[in-house]
Amino acid sequence: MGFRNHVKMMCWSRALLSSCALLLIMLQSCLDAVPISIDKTKVKEPEQQPEEPPANVDTGLHYDRYLREVIDFLEKDQHFREKLHNTDMEDIKQGKLAKELDFVSHHVRTKLDELKRQEVNRLRTLIKAKQDIEGGNDIAVDHQALLKQFEYLNHMNPHTFEVEDLDRLIKSATKDLENYDKERHEEFKRYEMMKEHDRREHLKTLNDEERKKEEEHYEEMRKKHADHPKVNHPGSENQLKEVWEEADGLDPEDFDPKTFFNLHDTNGDGFFDEQELEALFTKELEKIYDPTNEEDDMVEMEEERLRMREHVMNEVDTNKDRLVSMDEFLVATKKKEFLEPDSWETLEQNQAYTDAEMREFEEHLAQQEQDLNQRAVDLQKQRTELERQQEQLNAQKIELQQAVEHMERLKSQKVDGLPEVHVEGNDISHVQAADNQLHVEQEAQLPGHQDQLPPASPQEHLVQHEEHQQNIPQQTHQEIPAVQPEVGQEHPHQP
Repeated sequence: MGFRNHVKMMCWSRALLSSCALLLIMLQSCLDAVPISIDKTKVKEPEQQPEEPPANVDTGLHYDRYLREVIDFLEKDQHFREKLHNTDMEDIKQGKLAKELDFVSHHVRTKLDELKRQEVNRLRTLIKAKQDIEGGNDIAVDHQALLKQFEYLNHMNPHTFEVEDLDRLIKSATKDLENYDKERHEEFKRYEMMKEHDRREHLKTLNDEERKKEEEHYEEMRKKHADHPKVNHPGSENQLKEVWEEADGLDPEDFDPKTFFNLHDTNGDGFFDEQELEALFTKELEKIYDPTNEEDDMVEMEEERLRMREHVMNEVDTNKDRLVSMDEFLVATKKKEFLEPDSWETLEQNQAYTDAEMREFEEHLAQQEQDLNQRAVDLQKQRTELERQQEQLNAQKIELQQAVEHMERLKSQKVDGLPEVHVEGNDISHVQAADNQLHVEQEAQLPGHQDQLPPASPQEHLVQHEEHQQNIPQQTHQEIPAVQPEVGQEHPHQP
C-alpha cells in the first residue's frame, strides 16, 4: 500500500472514530446553505447522485476490523444513534457514551458478543502461532496473561461484549489514532536523516573530482527545487480563492465561504474531515512538486500536504474533534489570519532535523553496523567450526566404509577361495600335524589362553586363518622322507 493511500486511510479513520456523535447526520443535504451575492448563472449545479456511505478504510490498527464492525452494528440501533447525536466528543472520551450500551436492542448485543468472541479467538490464534514460531511447541501457553497486552477489550470476560469493552475500545482507538501525527513526524525525520546519510556515504566512495561534481549537482538541485511560485498560506482567503477559481471554475470575485464549504464537503455530511481538507491543498503542492523532476521528492510532497492539514486543523478545529464544521469554517474566514496571513514556509525552509539529531542518528547507525559486523564474524566462526566437524565426520564415515568392505572381502575369500586338497600315503600325518598346529593356535586365543597371547582383532583372526589354509596344500605336495624305525624298534607289520 502506497504512502499516500495509507495516510489518507488513517486520516479518514481518525475522523470516523472521533466523530461518532456526528456520523448520524451524513444524510443532511448540502443544499441547505443559500449562496450570498452569487450570480447563479455562473454556478454549475452538481448532478444529483445517490448518497453512499463512505468506504470502510483501514485505520492501520491491528484491531481495525473489530473496531469498524462494532461501530457499524452500534449505528444500527436507534437508541444508540440518538445518544451519539447528542453526545459531544469529550463525553465520548470520558466513557459516558459507553454506558448507553445497556439500552441497545438484544439483537445488537448478541451480535456484539459474537464479534468479541471472534476477536478473542483471533488473538489466541496469533499468540499460539507466535509461540510455535519461537519454538515453544511444548510449552503451555497462558492465554489470559498474554491477552492482557490488548487493552482494547476485557480479556477476563471473553464471551460477552459489555460496557467496559466499548469504553476500552473507544479510549484505545482514540489514543492510538491521536498519536499518529507524532509518530509520522518521527518517521519522516528518520527518512530525511537516512537520505542525507546515504548521500554522505556515497560521497566517501568518490575521488576528489567526482565528489566536487556531485556536490555541485546536489546544490543545483536544491536551488532548482526552491525556485517555485509563491505558496499561499493553507486555509487563507487567497488559497481558497485559488481553488475556487482553478478547480471549481468560478469567478474569484464571487467567492462565498458557505458555498465553497458545500462544494468541497464531498460526502455531504456537513463537515470537512481531514481527507477533504488535504484535497484543498493539491494546487499549492503542484507549485512545489512535480513527479517528473529529479529534484522533487514525492515523499516530501505528502509530508507537506499533511503539514498543511495539521496547520488548518489547529487553527479552525476549535472543539478538537478532528472535523471542521460549517460554523467553525465560517468563524475562521472572519479572522485576520484568514484575510492577511503570514507567508507559508515550506519544507526546504524548515529542516526536519537538527545537527545534533543527525550526529546521534549516524552514531546509532555506526553502532548498529558494528554490531552486525561482530555478529557476522561470530557466525563465520561457527560456520568454520561446523565445517571442521563435518569433515571429521566424513573421514570417519569413509574409514568405517572401508573397514566394512575389507571384512566383506575376507568373508568372500573364506567361503569361495579354499583350494582342493589331495592327500596320499604318508601325507596324512603331515596334514594332521598342520591341522593340529592350527587348532593349537586357535585354542591359544580362547578365554583360557588370553593371558598367554595378546588379543587379536577380528581382521587378524581372518588373516591368520587364511595363511594357514594357504599353507596346507603346500605341505601336502612336498616330498616327505620315509620314517625309519629306530634301532631296536620292531616294525609293526613284522612278526
